Amino acid sequence: MLPAAQWTTRADLAALLAALGPGQARYVGGAVRDTLLGIAVKDIDLATPLEPREVMRRLKAHAIQVVPTGIDHGTVTALLAGGPVEITTLRHDVSTDGRRATVAFAQDWQDDAARRDFTINALYADPVTLEIFDYFGGMEDIAARRVRFIGDARERIREDHLRILRYFRFQARFGSQPADLEAENSCSDLAATLKGLSRERVGMEMINLLGLADPAPTVARMDQLGVLAQVLPEADVAALAALVAEEVRQTVEPDAVRRLAALLPPDPTLAEQVAARFRLSGAQKKRLALAAGRNPIKPSPLQGRGLGEGARTATADAAVPLSPTLSPGGEREQDPRALAYRLGRTAALDRLLLTGQSIAPLDGWEIPTFPLKGGQIVARGVKAGPEVARVLKAVETRWVSEKFPDQRRVWEILETYLVS
Repeated sequence: MLPAAQWTTRADLAALLAALGPGQARYVGGAVRDTLLGIAVKDIDLATPLEPREVMRRLKAHAIQVVPTGIDHGTVTALLAGGPVEITTLRHDVSTDGRRATVAFAQDWQDDAARRDFTINALYADPVTLEIFDYFGGMEDIAARRVRFIGDARERIREDHLRILRYFRFQARFGSQPADLEAENSCSDLAATLKGLSRERVGMEMINLLGLADPAPTVARMDQLGVLAQVLPEADVAALAALVAEEVRQTVEPDAVRRLAALLPPDPTLAEQVAARFRLSGAQKKRLALAAGRNPIKPSPLQGRGLGEGARTATADAAVPLSPTLSPGGEREQDPRALAYRLGRTAALDRLLLTGQSIAPLDGWEIPTFPLKGGQIVARGVKAGPEVARVLKAVETRWVSEKFPDQRRVWEILETYLVS
C-alpha cells in the first residue's frame, strides 16, 4: 500500500480523479516512488487508459482547465489550484531508434510499465485504495535502493540512449553501493551511443545530475566506465569532489553550474564552448566563463570585463589592481569583497569556493556603489574628456584598494589626483 501522504488528500486532485471516472487513473512514477522513499513529492503524474482527447473532454465538462502539453505523445496537463498534474494515456512502443520513440496508445497497465526505464519508476497506485501495482520488482529495488533497468538493460538503452545518463542521475539520487552490475556494464558498453543525442538533452541531464546533493562519486564512476568521456572529455572529477566538500564545509547549497565549472579547467574559452555544447542559457554561459577565469588571477587592471551585478560605476572597465591572498590550494585569489565588486556576488562566490577560500567576508555585505561621478570631477575644474575618465578610474582603484571607505575619504583621494 502507498503510505498516507498529504498530497494524496488534495481536494483539487480528488475532483480531477472524479472527473476522469472510477478506475480510469492511477498515480505513477515519481510521486509513488518518492512517497515510498519518504521524500517530498514535487510532481504528480497520472496514467489513464483514456485517450488524450477524451481526457480533455471530461475535464472541460467538469470546468477543470487542461492544456495539451504533449497530446501527440498522450500527455495533457490539468492546471489545478495545488499545482499542475500531468495525465498520460497508457502507451506501448511501436519503434525506437535511440533518440525518439513511436508509440501507440494501449489499454494494458503492464504494457505501459514495460516501456518505462527503471523498475522504481514503473510503480502505480490506485488513488482510492492506495494499492500499489508493481510489475517488475520495483518495490524490492526501492527497499534495496537499487536502480535497475526493466528487463534487458541493453535493450532499454538502445530504445533511448539518454537512459545512460538518467541511470547515473538516479543512481546519484537514490542508489546504494554496490550498483547494479548489469546496468553499469550496459552503460559502459553503449556509452558511445550518447554522441547521437542532441546536446541540449545531454546538457539538461548533466545539469540535473550535478545539482544533486553529492554527485561526485557517481561522476567519478561515470569516468571510470568511459561514460563521462563521451559527454565531457575535459572533466576533472577530483576537482568536483573538492568543490562538493568545500560547499559542505561552508554550508553552501549545491549549485549545478558551479559544479560544472569545477569539472572544467580554468579556461574561459573552453567554458564558453562547453556552455554552447550543452545549450546553456546566456546567463549560465557567462557565469561559467567567469568561474573559468579563476586562479591564477594576476593582480593587474581589469581588462574590459565590466563590473558585475550590484556594482555602479562610471567606468565599466575600471582598473582595480588588488593585493592577492594565498588560498588553501596554493593558488592566488583577490580580496573577496573586491572580487564581488568587480564581478558580482555570484561570480565571486563561485571563484572563492572553487579555490577553497572562505566566503565569510561576503556574508551580509552589500556591494557598494562607487560614490563619485564624472560630473563632480568636471565641477572641480577638470576638462571633460579622457582626463576625467583617467581620474575617475584612479580614484576608484584607490577606493577599492582601501576597502571601500566613505564619501569623505573619496573626496580626499580625489584631491590627491587633482593636485598632481
